[in-house]
Amino acid sequence: MLLPAKTEVARQLRRYRAWERMMLAAPADRALRSTFEDSGYTLCVLMGKRCAREAADAAERYLRTTLSAYLREQDERPCPSAVVRRGPPVVDRRSPAGR
Repeated sequence: MLLPAKTEVARQLRRYRAWERMMLAAPADRALRSTFEDSGYTLCVLMGKRCAREAADAAERYLRTTLSAYLREQDERPCPSAVVRRGPPVVDRRSPAGR
């Protein structure tokens, strides 16, 4: 797994947090929100996460730990398992034509 330089992660995380503060101060400003979302997307790509909040958390963990500790932590995290089907059990249904 390739990881970005810590200086770049720190720079993008600072940028994301700054835009987050501005967006929270003026939530109706569409241009500001768009720039905030762009900074979140950049952080997602940088950290390999699907959600900006997860990417920000991952960036903070990455910056406060050593590279090997971060990679070990990522390996220990549970992977999302298959989607669990909720509802009644599926039974073998045959159509009247297929008797």
